[in-house]
Amino acid sequence: MTPAEPMPVVIVGGLHSDARRETVRQLLREMPGSIALHHDLSAGPAGTVRRSVRDSTGETSRSETPLVNNCACCALREDLVPELERLADSGLTRLAIVELWDSVEPRGMAEVIAAHGGGAFQLTNVLTAVDPALVLPCLANGDDLAETGLAAAATDQRTVGDTFARQLEYAPVLAVADSPATGLDDLALLRQLHPTARQARIGSGGLGTAALAGFDVAAAAAAVHPACARLPHDCEEEGVSTLVWQRRRPFHAGRLYEALEDLCCAAARSRGRFWLADRPDSLLAWDAAGGALCVEDTGPWMAALPDAAWEMMPAERRTAAALDWHPGHGDRCQHLVFTSPGLDREGLLALLDSCLLTEDELASGPDTWPRPTGFDRLLDPVA
Repeated sequence: MTPAEPMPVVIVGGLHSDARRETVRQLLREMPGSIALHHDLSAGPAGTVRRSVRDSTGETSRSETPLVNNCACCALREDLVPELERLADSGLTRLAIVELWDSVEPRGMAEVIAAHGGGAFQLTNVLTAVDPALVLPCLANGDDLAETGLAAAATDQRTVGDTFARQLEYAPVLAVADSPATGLDDLALLRQLHPTARQARIGSGGLGTAALAGFDVAAAAAAVHPACARLPHDCEEEGVSTLVWQRRRPFHAGRLYEALEDLCCAAARSRGRFWLADRPDSLLAWDAAGGALCVEDTGPWMAALPDAAWEMMPAERRTAAALDWHPGHGDRCQHLVFTSPGLDREGLLALLDSCLLTEDELASGPDTWPRPTGFDRLLDPVA
């Protein structure tokens, strides 16, 4: 690396701490002159964040930084950029490895690093370290992070399952541990959850190449956005199934609300986009893991926008809408994906289809649809 080149930065994250640490150790061995930064947020309740710096020989420094706005992740962001600038200014660091603490999600950190790098440093990839034997237990864990000692702030209301799902699905590279407890079904589940990810085996070499492969923050955000996410395809392998359910007819809000508990518990992981008959302009996101479901209004469907607004939308969004376009409904559609071992495909299909408007209900119009529904409380909590 010459002084004119920005210092490469790779993020390594994941709830599977043993696999994450081994990934960092391997990168330090493969790429002499690399430095790893780690912010331990476990002391956040006490008001501090512990920062450690190490190279291939071991820890070189340790310090503490106070919380910012009573938020450990805020302190991480405030402290990380100056540290990266310091390393870049020295001209001696071949690769800066940002090892995230257990429950920190990589997207926020990736966007911070990309926004502040300038010419000094550049984000070159994001890796999530995974032990395949722990994928299903993590996804199925509906405990709050606070209950497990993994909350990043006092106000952190995330669960273990949804946090792990976002860590896994954001990263274009999975560093996969070679665990003796791993079964063929574990590997099948991992492939189906993130089929587009490159998998690099921890201990087999090549992680350094993956770390420098390049990273596009905008493309990564689009890949997980409900409107244009690269969702998995239908699959069945080693007892693990992925069911892709796509329909054009809108949901009957009342029947869907009554079925939510059964639907969100039907699979280890489900996600996608959907529309309700009584909210035809709203693109709704479905995100479920560990038996917990998050439903969110992510804005209008492209069909609900004036033509002039199309040019202001990202290219990925316009492409996704064009691919989904229907002469009657535009890009409005149901596109939900369920992945799990032992998935009851037929039962799930029947339940989902039963929640759609019937042809008679669709023909009779909005006056026949019940109001209010439970979604009014979910999506309009102030109302």
